[in-house]
Amino acid sequence: HVQLVESGGGSVQAGGSLRLSCAASGRTYIKWCMGWFREVPGKEREGVATIHTGGGTTVYSASVKGRFTISQDNAKNTVYLQMNSLKPEDTAVYYCAGGSSDNLSLTRYCPFLRKEYRYWGQGTQVTVS
Repeated sequence: HVQLVESGGGSVQAGGSLRLSCAASGRTYIKWCMGWFREVPGKEREGVATIHTGGGTTVYSASVKGRFTISQDNAKNTVYLQMNSLKPEDTAVYYCAGGSSDNLSLTRYCPFLRKEYRYWGQGTQVTVS
């Protein structure tokens, strides 16, 4: 059983930075994808960034590309999301997710398909004002 625990959320002024962490426990090595998603009330949860746990290939949504960076530390079983140049529209609950499905094994570019991600964290609030 895998548990994902996010940390690092908080409140920041526009233009500021935050770093989110997602620590995995249990069966800690997740093939094939880890990702960050975010959700605001009244909207669907959307993908922000993903990373292939084997090869390190990353994917970003258009809204965060160039501002956010996803990375992983396999020794610590932790995935990070460095968020720079934050905007008020980045305000959301951010969720860490992990997926090991057969579909995800077929690509190096982990997609933003929520149904493929079996493991989810509890979420951490990010507020940008």
